Amino acid sequence: MNEVLSLAAGWLAGSVLGAFFFGGLWWTVRRGMASERVALWFMGSMLLRTSVVLLGFYFVLGDDWRRLVAGLLGFVVARLIVMRLTRSAEHPDPVLQDAGHAP
Repeated sequence: MNEVLSLAAGWLAGSVLGAFFFGGLWWTVRRGMASERVALWFMGSMLLRTSVVLLGFYFVLGDDWRRLVAGLLGFVVARLIVMRLTRSAEHPDPVLQDAGHAP
C-alpha cells in the first residue's frame, strides 16, 4: 500500500510539473507575441520553466525509478490536458489571429 501511495504521489507531482511547464508555455506564447520584446519573454520563460521542472524531478522524483516513471507519465498526461484546454480557447485575441498567416 505504501508503494501505491508513493507512485500516486509521483504521478501527482509529475502532473503538477507538467501543468506548470505547458501552462506556462501557453501563457508565454499568448503574452510574448503581443510584446515588443518577444525574445526576452521566450528565453526567460524557457529558463524558468525548465529549471523548475528539472529541480522538481530531481528533488521530488529522483530517488526511485518507479516514482520517476509515474512522474513522467503524469507530465505527459498534463501535456494532453493542457493541449485540450487551450485548444478550446483557440484565438480569442485579435493580435494572435493574424500571427499564423503569411501575406
